[in-house]
Amino acid sequence: MLRVETLGAIPEETVEVARAALPKGNVAMWLRDELGGLYRDASFADRYATEGKPGIAPWRLAVVTVLQFAEGLTDRQTAEAVRVRLDWKYACATRGRIR
Repeated sequence: MLRVETLGAIPEETVEVARAALPKGNVAMWLRDELGGLYRDASFADRYATEGKPGIAPWRLAVVTVLQFAEGLTDRQTAEAVRVRLDWKYACATRGRIR
């Protein structure tokens, strides 16, 4: 089931910490700031079941997939990046785990 989400604001604490650690930003942060609007959940609606537990927002999956490709990461490395990297948390507008 698709629970449509808007891109939403990046949590203030995530912005503060990411900007302190990476004052000039990087590709992940640029992706969110400049291209974030390209990813809209409604574009993926027909790919989701109509019943069951809601999945992860399609726009977040799209951002993670683009970053994975850009950095040439394996699925395991990508999962680690989503968990621990500030720039990826910034790009995905999260402060903790992606749900």
